[in-house]
Amino acid sequence: MDFALSTEHQQVRDLVRKFCQSEIAPLVQHAEETETFPTEIFRKWGDLGLFGMRYPVEDGGSGMDKIADCIVREELSAMAQSFATSWSAHSHLALWPVWRAGTPDQKERYFRAGLEGRKIGAFALSEPDTGSNIRELKTKAVKVPGGYRLRGSKLYISNAPIANFMLVAARTLPDLTSEAISLFVVDLPHSEIAISKLKKEGIRASETGLIQFDDAFVPDDALLGGREGSYPVILDSLSENRVGVSANAVGMARGAFEAALDFAKTRLVSGKPILNFQAIGHRLADMAAEIDSARCMVYYGAWCVDRNALDYATAAKVKLIATETAVRVTENAIRILGGAGIMREYPVGRFHRDSLVYIIGDGTSDIQRNIIARSFR
Repeated sequence: MDFALSTEHQQVRDLVRKFCQSEIAPLVQHAEETETFPTEIFRKWGDLGLFGMRYPVEDGGSGMDKIADCIVREELSAMAQSFATSWSAHSHLALWPVWRAGTPDQKERYFRAGLEGRKIGAFALSEPDTGSNIRELKTKAVKVPGGYRLRGSKLYISNAPIANFMLVAARTLPDLTSEAISLFVVDLPHSEIAISKLKKEGIRASETGLIQFDDAFVPDDALLGGREGSYPVILDSLSENRVGVSANAVGMARGAFEAALDFAKTRLVSGKPILNFQAIGHRLADMAAEIDSARCMVYYGAWCVDRNALDYATAAKVKLIATETAVRVTENAIRILGGAGIMREYPVGRFHRDSLVYIIGDGTSDIQRNIIARSFR
C-alpha cells in the first residue's frame, strides 16, 4: 500500500491552492456577508478542468482518480466551504448522475456544458417532510401526453437560486418502492417552478433554495436516461458524495487548525507565545492527529471508489469520522483564539459554522450510524 501522493496529485494540490489564494480569497468576505455566490467563478473552474477531475478523458474530463477529486475538495474547503459546496453540488451531485445514466443528448446538453462551467447545476432531492429518507419522498411526476407534470416541493437545495438546470427526484409510481423513484433533468428558469432563496447560519455564500413545483411540465426527454427508475443511481451518487464531502470536512478542519496555529505562534501572554503553554500545545496536537487520521480514512474511501469497491457502510464510516472531526477541530480552534475566535476578522468561527452543516447535510451523523449498524446484521 502506497501512502505517497503522485506527482500529478501534488500538481493538482498546488494548482488549486494557488487558485484559492489568487481568485477566491479576495471574494470570500463579500460573498459571506452578502450571502451571494460570485457565479463567474464557475467559468474559471471550468477553464482549469476542475469539474472534470475524476471523469474519463473520452467524456471530456481529466481522467484522474477520486483521490484527485478529494484533493481539490480539501483545498477549496480550507479556503472557504461555501465555494467548495457550490463546486461540489455542481461537479458531483448535478453532473455525476447525468454522466452515469444520461442519454447522449443529455450528456451533451448538461454534462459537457457543466464541465466547462457554461451551465450551473443543482440536485433536488431533500424534501420538507422526508429529509434523508429517500424511499418516502413525496414529489410526484405524473405522466401526461408529451411529458410529465411535477408536483411537490424540495428543501435545502444547494445552487438552486443560481442554477441553469437541476436534477429532480420524483415518484413515478404511487407505491413506496425504490423502483418508483426517477430523476428528471429540468431547465431553469421555469415558469411553473418557484425557487425561494434561504438564509443560513453556515455556508452563507453558497446559495440554497426552497423549490415549489406547481404542476410543472417537463418533456419526455427530461427523464434521465429515457427510462423510469433511478433509485440505484441516486444511492451510488450519494455514497460516493459522502466520501467527497468528507474531504471537504478535512479541508475545513485543516483551515481552522492552520489559523489557530498561526494565532498561537503570535499571541503573547506573559511575554511568550501561547503555543509554548502545554494546554494550547496539547490541544493543537490532538487537532493535528485527528485531521491526519480523518484524511487517511477519506483517502481509503477514495481508493475504494476507484476500485468500484465502495459499499454503503464504508462511505458512512468515512463521513461520520471526517465530519465529526471537523466539528471538534473547528470548535477547538475557537477555544484557542478565545475572544478573537468569535470575531469575524478571523475565519475560525466561519469554519465552525460551516462544519456543523455537514453533520446534517448528505445524511446526518445518526443516519450514517444507522447505515453502519445495518451492515452488522
